[in-house]
Amino acid sequence: MKPDNQKRNNQNGGGPNNKKNLVGLISIILWALILTLLLQSAFSLFEGSDHVEIPYSTFREWVRQDYVESVDVQSNQLVIDLKNGLGAVQKTKDGDVTIIDLTTGEAPAEDWTPPQTSDSQSTGNQLTQQVGGLALLTQQTGAYTSAVTAPPFNDFSIIDLLDEHGVEYGTAVVSSSTVILSALVQMVLPFIIMVVAMVFLFRFMSSKMGGGGLGGVGKANAKVYVEKKTGVTFKDVAGQDEAKESLVEIIDFLHNPQKYTEIGAKLPKGALLVGPPGTGKTLLAKAVAGEAGVPFFSISGSDFVEMFVGMGAARVRDLFKEAAKMAPCIIFIDEIDTIGKSRDNRMGGNDEREQTLNQLLAELDGFDPGKGIIVLGATNRPEVLDKALLRPGRFDRRITIDRPNLAGRLATLQVHTRKIKLAEDVDLKKIALATAGCVGADLANLVNEAALRAVRHGRRLVTQEDLLASFEFVIAGSEKKNSVLTEFEKKLVAYHEVGHAMVAYKQKNSEPVQKITIVPHTQGALGYTLLMPEEDKTELRTRDELLAKITVSMGGRAAEQVVLNTMTNGASQDIQDATSVARSMVTLYGMSDRFGMMGLASRRSQYLDGGYGMDCAQNTAADVDAAVHDILEECYRQAVQVIKDNREDMDKVVAYLLEKETITGAEMIAILEGRDPSQADNYAAMLEREEARRAAKEVKTPDVIPMPGETEDSSAGNSQIPPEGKPRSGGDGELPH
Repeated sequence: MKPDNQKRNNQNGGGPNNKKNLVGLISIILWALILTLLLQSAFSLFEGSDHVEIPYSTFREWVRQDYVESVDVQSNQLVIDLKNGLGAVQKTKDGDVTIIDLTTGEAPAEDWTPPQTSDSQSTGNQLTQQVGGLALLTQQTGAYTSAVTAPPFNDFSIIDLLDEHGVEYGTAVVSSSTVILSALVQMVLPFIIMVVAMVFLFRFMSSKMGGGGLGGVGKANAKVYVEKKTGVTFKDVAGQDEAKESLVEIIDFLHNPQKYTEIGAKLPKGALLVGPPGTGKTLLAKAVAGEAGVPFFSISGSDFVEMFVGMGAARVRDLFKEAAKMAPCIIFIDEIDTIGKSRDNRMGGNDEREQTLNQLLAELDGFDPGKGIIVLGATNRPEVLDKALLRPGRFDRRITIDRPNLAGRLATLQVHTRKIKLAEDVDLKKIALATAGCVGADLANLVNEAALRAVRHGRRLVTQEDLLASFEFVIAGSEKKNSVLTEFEKKLVAYHEVGHAMVAYKQKNSEPVQKITIVPHTQGALGYTLLMPEEDKTELRTRDELLAKITVSMGGRAAEQVVLNTMTNGASQDIQDATSVARSMVTLYGMSDRFGMMGLASRRSQYLDGGYGMDCAQNTAADVDAAVHDILEECYRQAVQVIKDNREDMDKVVAYLLEKETITGAEMIAILEGRDPSQADNYAAMLEREEARRAAKEVKTPDVIPMPGETEDSSAGNSQIPPEGKPRSGGDGELPH
């Protein structure tokens, strides 16, 4: 049973639709009538095209000269047939009508008599080319017809004149059935043809626009994937284990609904999938349908938006009506924030969107969850959704699909490389470490770019170099091979990038340097320094790590000013990044000495750009700027000091970088430690092998249990000694690099 308000909604909701349908029907009838009148006018012109209109006086003269064979008396005109061998022609210039002898092409002689032959039709056809500027009229069985408009007065003498010259005259007898048939043919048949043609036209337009009524409005354009036709299961979704666990219960309910109904449990009607773009919300919804083996209705929120008021609500009704026929099933509404925005009047209301949202809320309340209809919604802006949409009983289960961690990225890479031929040197774990913060769509694009690069280089296997190069292509673009820098510009860019790397190398809480290049790239960078974490980290960051990040960003400008005593616009992006981190520390993280733990801003788009709005007075905002300035100045001072203290080492790295244009972090460390940079990669690999060998030799021994009679002090002497080469951790000193 539907609630009373739902019944009223359905009754009232049909009103606008009935009015729209009535208006559409009336418009079709009007257009059909107009076209029918036009066709009749055309038929009338066509029917009169085989007659030539002559004056009444000319008609009397032709009768006196014995040119007329018969006269058909009609309501408002007289239709005459000329005798065999004569033809009425009309001059093209002034429109005068005259009679010609078809055998000579000239006016009939005074003693003219009708020919005895019956081939006048062929004679007339042969004469068609001889009349030149005269238009020969249509011939009907050897006689040419003319039309005479009846005079506005009664001429009784014409009867005697016709009888005197032996002209037949009269009116054709028409039966009532013939009149009715003629009326049907002239009036009803064109109307029916027009109606049928317009119906087919609107059906064609409707099919092109997605079905439904006039123009396809009122019909839900949902894509339906019956049973396993989605082609996606949980095996195709990686890195979202927590989200999959939350959806397993929904799949089990669709498989075994009686298990829940017997105990009296009700499954949530709707689940909202929330997360950044590219994390796989749509893919996960398809996987749920694929695992459950039920029909899957997929529709976007923008498909409900129409130019006609009320059509969005009609599409919502149609969608749930079709879903009820195929229950159990899953309805997936992508980008639900399009129609589910909060109904406030601060920026002006939208009647169409609000009616669509109200209808969606009514449908969510109206259907029985025991039938197995599950509604899944996806959005990356949950903060703008209406509160009524999120209350219990509607979308009351919220599943967050966030950026994958290290294990999730590794599993995602394994999924996307299942059909890719990989070389033996590929280490997906290193790629997963390098792609911290990337979503599933980014990783899919990375793998595809690596495969394309392998084909461009003529290889049949994707190597580790291809994967790393594709990662750099995603973050920095392709290399500008035709870009030429002067020697001074190369030196300036080299010191700028080595400044970043040197500050990162000397900072305790910064990420290690992976690569330094001064080759220009398409995304506007003349060079870049790639930092890569050694282990996967969560979003949690300490104050020291944030300050170290700001200091590393300041390293490029510090090197420009200390070494070359200049400043360039190449540090613009570094300044923006550093300022953004410093402002977040003051306004969001409570890491300012001036304000302490005071929230001065709030997030606006958590899953999109991560922007925020200030929630403080203007005077406080000015103080916030001063606090941000203090943090930036302190970090810049530290970066300048690092550059001054390591000037000689920087010169060595810059000289090697100018020669090679691209070096690795291991090569930079080799230069700083006085080793041969050409053997840096081999040295790093040797250290890794040595570390693995030592780890394999280590045998974990159980804790020493003191013998009876032994004291704890005596047993302490048997404690384990740290392996050689691994010093104990202690103190706050700088870790070796």
